[in-house]
Amino acid sequence: MPVDHKGLERSVGFMTGMTYRKLSALLQNRLKPYEITPEQWSILYQIDRADGLIQKEIAERAGKDKPTTTRILDLLEEKGLIYKKAGTKDRRSFLVYITDKGRQMMQETLPIEKQVIAEVKSCMTTEEYDTLIRLISKISAQIDSMIEDN
Repeated sequence: MPVDHKGLERSVGFMTGMTYRKLSALLQNRLKPYEITPEQWSILYQIDRADGLIQKEIAERAGKDKPTTTRILDLLEEKGLIYKKAGTKDRRSFLVYITDKGRQMMQETLPIEKQVIAEVKSCMTTEEYDTLIRLISKISAQIDSMIEDN
């Protein structure tokens, strides 16, 4: 029996996934001169916001899994944007700090992120944007709840 694909291109998963990939490609293009990807940028952003976090906290704040976060942290360290320091309470975990070079990168690239957001927001009213953010947050919370139940 053939699978019914009718309407899937209008599903929440398909639409948000497609939009995310387009938004990510746009940001990647704008960040290209800085030799940093949107994924690396999001991790660096979290470190810049709260210096001295452990890897688990960074992963949670950036919405990434631990192996992905580990790989990105290693790349950021190779680029001289962050450094790691052994934790005092638990030697197995380390604290992550941004370097001066990393701070400079954030100062130069944060306006790029803000510009992309402003350009995206320009196709809707403030009320529509607020509704969109509220609905995405609601969907995210629902999915979190469903994952916890499994």
